[in-house]
Amino acid sequence: MKRREFVRTAGGATAAVGASTVATGTVAAQEGATPDFGGHLDGIDGGYEDLRGQDEVTVEVGASGNGGNLAFSPAGIWIDEGTTVTWEWTGEGGAHNVVADADNTDFENTHTDVDSGDPIDEEGYTYSYTFEEGGMTGYVCEPHRGVNMFGSVAVGDDVPVVEPGPDDGWPEDPGHWGVPIHAHWVGIVSMLGIALTFVFTFYMLKYGESAHTGHGGNQ
Repeated sequence: MKRREFVRTAGGATAAVGASTVATGTVAAQEGATPDFGGHLDGIDGGYEDLRGQDEVTVEVGASGNGGNLAFSPAGIWIDEGTTVTWEWTGEGGAHNVVADADNTDFENTHTDVDSGDPIDEEGYTYSYTFEEGGMTGYVCEPHRGVNMFGSVAVGDDVPVVEPGPDDGWPEDPGHWGVPIHAHWVGIVSMLGIALTFVFTFYMLKYGESAHTGHGGNQ
């Protein structure tokens, strides 16, 4: 393949990737606002899910995250009034519990009686609570408060929300995307980009067409 053809092919692939990125951003903008958890989920793992429309939902206790199996998954959820949330223990990460966390939220906890009791490390153990009233509720695993094992529940439509940005439609906090962003993934992507640059340069130097090709000069 000649250099010009290679560059044209690479340029087309880049354009296709760019179009895909734009399409994703457009879809995200159309999805609208996400609950404002008031900083309760900042810097923690577990992600966020909009689970409205379901009568019963499940949250894992002891999911991977926060430096071990020390996360709720999903950590942030948005549900309808009357929905029953069941927390299910994975048996990983030691003993956990689920307790309303009024001390670490800057919103008023609507359901202060969320309390699974003493910490448990039994796989398959469950605790269920029905959120009858709308509002915001933050909770914590008491033994692992120090490693940010927090969760939040937004109930109903009358809750504070974070609107999409006017330019790109993305929430300000990447945690609202539903996928936690880890520093090592950023590093891996950066190293991959550097490696591809070296491969591209090597290919062009070794197999690229001569500067004299097609000019009628001596080879």
